[in-house]
Formats: sequence, structure tokens, C-alpha cells
Amino acid sequence: MGMVSTNEFRKRMKIMFDAQPCMIVENEFVKPGKGQAFNRVKLKNLITGRQLEKTFKSGDTFEEADITNTTMQFLYTDGVNYTFMDTKSYEQVEIPKDAMEGAERWLLENTECDISFWGDKPISVTPPVFMDLLITYTEPAVKGDTSNNVTKAATVQTGAEVQIPLFISTGDKVKIDTRTGEYVERAK
Repeated sequence: MGMVSTNEFRKRMKIMFDAQPCMIVENEFVKPGKGQAFNRVKLKNLITGRQLEKTFKSGDTFEEADITNTTMQFLYTDGVNYTFMDTKSYEQVEIPKDAMEGAERWLLENTECDISFWGDKPISVTPPVFMDLLITYTEPAVKGDTSNNVTKAATVQTGAEVQIPLFISTGDKVKIDTRTGEYVERAK
């Protein structure tokens, strides 16, 4: 892989730091009145998920992380591992629940997800940004409870809990933003 300088740092760039792949979450270039310029960087370790803040001298170089992304289809789970299939080669990959980082809350069978690999090891699963999910349970709205932005808890077909407006009821389909877990609109 190539080398990158701190001058080329940008958000979501993946670099090797302490022999592990890390993603740049924040990058701030600082040029003090006196002394050498530096970058104040917030990194996320892609293996452990831990975030750390580091300061690098301007001009330091790092190796780019060899991360490949593949679109794979979610097949099933046995409760411990989640099985995905490459739709081109039909190769199957099992990903432990610990590596899913909450993505499992939004997965239905046959959902296509972006999976990042470091070498042969899967390190992250990204579900589609928006998912249309069926409301399996919610309490009926209480009359008179109609001030601004009132929401209620609901369970969707994947088992995740979301906050929805009062007019949505059990059996309705809603669009959910999987990045935030928030209700977007009633699905058509």
C-alpha cells in the first residue's frame, strides 16, 4: 500500500497505526504562532472500535490500510454468528455478533450490506442507510397527548426499538435511518 502524509489526511481515510487499521474520525491542522505545525487527529481502531486522540508533526507519513469493501447479502444468523454471501462468487462468510457493532438490529434476510475486510478478516458491516420495516408492536395513541413532536416506542420486525409519531400503528411500514435509528417517514 502507499504512504500518506499528514498533509493528505481527511475524514474516513484509513491508515495503519501501531500495526492496526484505523480510520480518521476528525483531523485538525494546527499552525501555532511559534514552532512546528501539527495535526490533532481522532482515530478509531477498526479492530477494537476504540477511539484515541493523537498529535502528529506536520509531514509525518503513515501506511494506508489495506481495506477492501464488498457488497454481500445477509442470509441467516444462529444467534452467535451472522452469515453473509457474496452475490457474485456465492462465497459465504460468518461474522461474529461482536463485530456487527449494532448493524444486526436492522438486518432482514436478503438485505445487501457493505462489508469491510482487512486482509481476510471482516471488520465492519454497514447496512443500507434506509430500511423499510414493519411495526410489529406499539401502544395505541392516547387522546389528548398531542403536543409538539410527541413520539412513542415501537418494535420493528427485526426486533429493534424505535421512536415513532403517534399516528403510526401496529402493521404499518416505516422508513428508518439505520445510521441514527430514527424514524424518517411512513413507507409507501
